Amino acid sequence: MLTAQDVIDNFDLLDDWEARYAYLVELGEALPQLEDRYRIDTNKVKGCISQVWVCAVPAPDGDDHIDYVGDCDTSIIKGVLALLIELLSGHTAQEIDTMDVDGLFDTLKLAENLSPNRHFGIYAVVEMMKEQARSLAGRRSAATS
Repeated sequence: MLTAQDVIDNFDLLDDWEARYAYLVELGEALPQLEDRYRIDTNKVKGCISQVWVCAVPAPDGDDHIDYVGDCDTSIIKGVLALLIELLSGHTAQEIDTMDVDGLFDTLKLAENLSPNRHFGIYAVVEMMKEQARSLAGRRSAATS
């Protein structure tokens, strides 16, 4: 499971933002193809210029952990999405909700190196992922009550 420190360490190994962009593109290219059943309006991120879909799904281990699937039509944002999917998957809704993704992005200087529109869109993705985790946890809780 990827940690925030792993992400920081990976970025630190790269010399400049050109190399970091290339790394993000590679992450996006490695993202598994999103099944059509997840390409629905409720999984589409609002407030993002790019076409982004993300969906929280129960992790296969059967406990309270959550995984994510997703896709995007632009390479840089798809790379950031892939990074977020790797970072947030495998955690509980509570762990996801308390992750300091904003702090991570500040450390990576992501906002300084992406256009304001992309920056805004990425935060919309993060908020949607956190909301989906809370919703999935709520449905699980209701089902076991």
